[in-house]
Amino acid sequence: MAEKDRQQAAIAPSVNGSEHAVAPDVVVSFLKSTMPFRELDDDALRDLAKHCKIDFYPKGTRLLTFNESEITHLYLIQRGGVRAFITDDDGDIILKDYRGVGSNIGALGIIRETRANLNIETIEDTFCYLIPRDVFKELVRNDSAISHYYLKSFSDNVVATAYTELRKNKLTRRSTDELLLFSTKAGELSKPLFSVSATTSIQESGAIMARQGIGSLLVYVDEDPGSMIGIITDTDFRSKVIAEGRDIREPVSSIMSSPLKSVPSEMLCFDVLLKMMTTSIHHLGVEQGGRVTGVITTHDIMVQQGNSPYYLFKEIASQNEFEGLYLLSEKVSGLVRNIINEGGKAGDIARMIALINERILAQILVLIHRQLGPAPVKYSWLMFGSEGRNEQTFKTDQDNGIVYEEPGSEVREEVEKYFRVFGEQATYHLLKCGYPSCRDNVMASNPKWCQSISSWKDQYSWWIEKADQHEQLGASIFFDFRHGHGTEQLAVDLRDHVIACCREDNTIIENLGRSFLSHQAPLSFFQKFIVEQNGDHRDKLDIKLRGLAPFVDFARILSLKYGIRQTNTLTRLKRLSAKKKMDREFYLEMVDVYELQMQLRVIHQLSQIEEAKEPDDYIYPEELSDLEKRMLKDGFGVIAKMQSLMRTELRGA
Repeated sequence: MAEKDRQQAAIAPSVNGSEHAVAPDVVVSFLKSTMPFRELDDDALRDLAKHCKIDFYPKGTRLLTFNESEITHLYLIQRGGVRAFITDDDGDIILKDYRGVGSNIGALGIIRETRANLNIETIEDTFCYLIPRDVFKELVRNDSAISHYYLKSFSDNVVATAYTELRKNKLTRRSTDELLLFSTKAGELSKPLFSVSATTSIQESGAIMARQGIGSLLVYVDEDPGSMIGIITDTDFRSKVIAEGRDIREPVSSIMSSPLKSVPSEMLCFDVLLKMMTTSIHHLGVEQGGRVTGVITTHDIMVQQGNSPYYLFKEIASQNEFEGLYLLSEKVSGLVRNIINEGGKAGDIARMIALINERILAQILVLIHRQLGPAPVKYSWLMFGSEGRNEQTFKTDQDNGIVYEEPGSEVREEVEKYFRVFGEQATYHLLKCGYPSCRDNVMASNPKWCQSISSWKDQYSWWIEKADQHEQLGASIFFDFRHGHGTEQLAVDLRDHVIACCREDNTIIENLGRSFLSHQAPLSFFQKFIVEQNGDHRDKLDIKLRGLAPFVDFARILSLKYGIRQTNTLTRLKRLSAKKKMDREFYLEMVDVYELQMQLRVIHQLSQIEEAKEPDDYIYPEELSDLEKRMLKDGFGVIAKMQSLMRTELRGA
């Protein structure tokens, strides 16, 4: 008997609100596949299973009502799904979450002994296992793994609630059939698998695609139909068969793209979309259990999302006029609003903004090359500061430069002239796209930051080995550089040089570290926010300088010390955690705080743009909700912990 049938046979027919017993072995089997219960040993699982009942809830059943329902059981979704939401004063629904098989409902309310903090409603016919409240509380008290899991969940829940409050703009009412980028997984959206053997002819493969009405076929080796080695698409037929006049009797393996690129079925559609945009691959296999089980396409995601970032991405790449890029750059703020309303966190938003900005930059440089001709030597367009860290919010100041390979003496003047004009035109067109000029003139149009590889290496050597503390602090943004366009190896060589210099001389690490320790968290002794006292920003808090900068500085300093190549702050912290340079719980705490502050900054700037104001980083603490204030204050407390760790690192430098 199949597992699904066996489970159904073990469940007595039931009606809504009438609990029924279920065979303990069936419950144990389910718990073994469900977090956090799969961490229990067999005896504990069997004991827990004895207390479990099962109930059936038809589609549209209200399981819990916000601030009314007493939570008498922990609900474990065995089949079906629910939505979690609240209703505002106008009666509009603000969606919080979708939960499916394996998810639980009511745990935090039971632990905290509160009534339901959300409305829970089934979106399809749903079966739930029910664990009595007292049984669950006893389990949490006695099992450290279970308690740890739910304490972490509580932390995540608070952060998620803060994110929702920060958005301030309500999600519009959506049908249960409408899927969101941040709640939909690749496996939920993938199409059924159609495949052919590698020896199948091109003609027969094309006939299968036409007959099935599909745009792609996966390809497997004859010996193993379950092992997919490649993919063919409509594009392959146009570009490799029709355009090249290929014999249609040839095996399909002659035109397939191999190896097959795939994503896990659990990957969120937002991350799938990012992968497609960065790789220019429009068809991806979807893996489950180590096997490709379906295919997902850009079209599938765009249909679900409607106003997809992919449309904007494609439009930018197809532009042949600078004026078209100027107009398209104005759409970025609207795109960000959509991502926020879809539930995106600051890290997601920054990644998407960076990707769009890079696409705009790349197209600008392509168009300039058409006018000036190809570069006389290889080069890398460098991005510094927030651009270099992939942490732009909206139209941040330009911080860029050019490093080019060492020219021979006979062409040096020609090379310098080309890149001088190239840099001037690039920064001009970026300005027209809404990216302001750098106040400190850190731009490729400045000859100081448009240099050969040897000149750049000399500059970094001087900063690391000879510059005083003030000069090193002023140069800190240059250590966040990354490649943006051109030949990446030049940027790699420059990073190698920086790492080698820091390994030989740690003076810059000590100086930057001491400066980091001198900064105070923006909280007074009485836990009041430290705000600007005078000027246009009186009574406002600089969330970038006082809140985010300590996290950026901390990650940069330790990355220089330990030779970490990545520049993104969250990625740097992740790498430091992986190297055991900090406690994992502390790492996760830093991530939560950093994300929250970034979210606050992004939404503040978005509201300013929509009011036709110049975006800045100054917020009124008094306009924040109580939850936002508490989260910020708790977050600023993390700065003291980072400083304590930095003192330890400097002693061991």
